[in-house]
Amino acid sequence: MKARVVGEHQGHDKDTGSASVQVGVLSRQIDELALHLKKNPKDNHSRRGLLKMVSKRRKFLDYLKKKEPETYAKVVKKLGLKK
Repeated sequence: MKARVVGEHQGHDKDTGSASVQVGVLSRQIDELALHLKKNPKDNHSRRGLLKMVSKRRKFLDYLKKKEPETYAKVVKKLGLKK
């Protein structure tokens, strides 16, 4: 699963750590954790982890918006995120 997400967002064949790849991987993890929290609403430890992941993704997106606006636009559109 993670390899597929990395493949969708990477710039070249050895790109596994760029901001766009990180945003894609974090988005996948956020979606999975959100489903878990819908089934387990009292799991506050996982809720804290979710908030940390959302914050980290926001920081990566802010970086992309500042440094590579065209990549930012593609990533936001592909993932269906709010701007």
